[in-house]
Amino acid sequence: RVGERKLQAPSKAQSTGVHARALQAEARDDAQPRTTSFAIPSSQSPSAETTEHVARADGPADQAEAQAMLSMLSGRSHEVLTAVAVCRADQLETRLSVSTVEFAPMSADRISKYVATGEPFDKAGAYAIQGRAGAFVRRLSGSYTGVMGLPLYETIELLESYGLAP
Repeated sequence: RVGERKLQAPSKAQSTGVHARALQAEARDDAQPRTTSFAIPSSQSPSAETTEHVARADGPADQAEAQAMLSMLSGRSHEVLTAVAVCRADQLETRLSVSTVEFAPMSADRISKYVATGEPFDKAGAYAIQGRAGAFVRRLSGSYTGVMGLPLYETIELLESYGLAP
């Protein structure tokens, strides 16, 4: 949630650990009844420059929060951390995709018009890179599919580690 207080952002190692533990629990729960099936949960978290604000991973609650999130990202770079895990029986593997997204400066009017489309809701960071917000992205370093929510390279890498080729 976008907050007014300054917080120390977790390090990449801490974020990796938090995502990995959450994904491990989710993957184990999903895989428990079917030992021959695979569960592939994914979790995404945007982080904007260390001690600034915290964004909700499930997206903004309302228009004001969406506008605040996008205003925070306007003209700045932020990291998107997307974790993926594969679990079968008692074997668990995880990967973390780290991408840096730089947004162009956006006017309050441009942000309001984007929010009015409804696209920011239920999106981590209040934007969908594969949608209209792709026009805000000045630069991307890392994984486009990771920013979308499921890093394909890391997912395929995990599946191959289980002997499954796509």
